[in-house]
Amino acid sequence: MNQQQITKETYSRHYGPNLILAMPVMLAQAGQMVVVLADNLMVGQLGTVPLAAVSFANTVFVVGMVFGLGMVNGLTPLVGKAFGGGNKQLAASWFKQGLISFQAAGLLLTLILWLVSYVLPLMGQPTDVVEMALPYYRVLVISMIPFVLFFTFKQFAEGLGNTRIAMVITVSANILNIFLNYLWIFGKFGFPAFGVMGAGYATLTARMAMPLLFMWVYYKFDFFKYYRRHIVETKFSWTKSLHLIRLGLPIGGQHFVEVLSFSLGSIMMGWLGAAALAAHQIVLSFASFTFMVAQGIAAATTVKVSQFIGQGRFNALRANVFASLHLVLAFMGIGAIFFIILRDVIPALFIDSLEVIEIASGLMVVAAAFQLFDGLQVTMLGALRGLEDVTLPFGMLLIAYFVLALPVGYLFAFELKIGPMGIWYGYLLGLFSISMFLLGRFRWLTKDMR
Repeated sequence: MNQQQITKETYSRHYGPNLILAMPVMLAQAGQMVVVLADNLMVGQLGTVPLAAVSFANTVFVVGMVFGLGMVNGLTPLVGKAFGGGNKQLAASWFKQGLISFQAAGLLLTLILWLVSYVLPLMGQPTDVVEMALPYYRVLVISMIPFVLFFTFKQFAEGLGNTRIAMVITVSANILNIFLNYLWIFGKFGFPAFGVMGAGYATLTARMAMPLLFMWVYYKFDFFKYYRRHIVETKFSWTKSLHLIRLGLPIGGQHFVEVLSFSLGSIMMGWLGAAALAAHQIVLSFASFTFMVAQGIAAATTVKVSQFIGQGRFNALRANVFASLHLVLAFMGIGAIFFIILRDVIPALFIDSLEVIEIASGLMVVAAAFQLFDGLQVTMLGALRGLEDVTLPFGMLLIAYFVLALPVGYLFAFELKIGPMGIWYGYLLGLFSISMFLLGRFRWLTKDMR
């Protein structure tokens, strides 16, 4: 058997396990997208102002939310490394540090987000929209506390190689959210009609149910039996907790940078007119759909890399990462072909404005190339998180988005008069640069691993 055959066989052994591990993450994300769609459809029936209020509140809240949940992702590689090395006691210790330190950080983040509510009236939105958005936003802020607790359990379980439990709980909570929306927004089955606040109460209730369900699973399933028995033997460690926070903060920063950069891009697109902004949102929604597949594979890659590190299986580590890249690039490549072929058809499903369809058609072509590099960068971020290498990638993301993508997008769109496609050219340049850096970074870090 020659070297090429050995390499091919090594890659092929990882395709199936990576997909099996990634699939629950993808399904959970798809379920969350359905909830967002259902929220918009239900609240939209109340009128334009309620829909605008919910959209405004969610836009502000999600920036802080992704930072907090991204921070908790720092637990996965540490648990995965300990579990892969056969040190279950250390995995239990990391879980205990996470339960304490992340809840403290979550409370601090909740306080910061609550203080942000006093700034909402200063953000230039119509008065009636702000008045309706403010109490809804504060309910969302309260939901951060149980949401962070759920994600602590989730990332612990994923470090152990189980992504199915979180998926089942997330999908169940999403169904509960939609059902409670129906009851409390419109006042069905004898409940009062809370309107917009009904959507907020439904979200809070569903997010409170998620950690409760996970705790029930934790105390009932044999999968967690060892950790239930031995976590009480572990002591809280300031050193370990600070290490956990130092690892989690740059990951949270990575999520924050990505969300903020696309929010700013949407603002710039709005400067080009309503048609440009509508086209941008249509194309971005489809790019987000394909991106969730790449995110699922990236999450699986983090788990596998951390476990292989613990086992000292460095050849398997590299093969697994490149197998993940093959899967992501294959899927994104197929998606890119459909984006190009259906560039006039897909926008027409959303709107009948010829101007919007024409703009969106051009953006779909750029998005075809855009998503290839987007898939590459998120997969490599997942691999580097498994290696606990997060600080330098965070710095490079800052440069890629705020030094390259957004300024170049502005230059192309406004100074060179290219228009909406100029903003996407900026994103394309940023994603190309960061994906090449992350790939090179991974190769450099693993080149001497034996």
